[in-house]
Amino acid sequence: MGKKILIAEDSSTMRSLIVSTIVSMGDYQTVEAANGFEALRLLPRENVDMVITDINMPDINGLELVSFIRKSPNYQALPLLIISTEGSEKDRQKGLDLGADDYLVKPFVPEDLQAFVQRYLG
Repeated sequence: MGKKILIAEDSSTMRSLIVSTIVSMGDYQTVEAANGFEALRLLPRENVDMVITDINMPDINGLELVSFIRKSPNYQALPLLIISTEGSEKDRQKGLDLGADDYLVKPFVPEDLQAFVQRYLG
């Protein structure tokens, strides 16, 4: 079994793109959540090795999800990537300040996502 990555993204099209980009790398599994609430529900059940999240989602947004994960002793060491359309330096800095390890702006280059996964789970 490979490493498991939780993807929290409300757009099914974007979620599919992220999943196919990761799965094409080989030994990785993905778990999908359509929003931050679902991601929080899956975290204790799925034993994931990394979290990738969008910012703009219904219920619990990506920044709240990042903040929760970083404050939780069980998950605070998880590599965390934000992928968002929010591309300003201010948005990027806010995500990194909350504890994300990196920040990709949509539309992203698949190789950039793969490089992040390799760097933290390689």
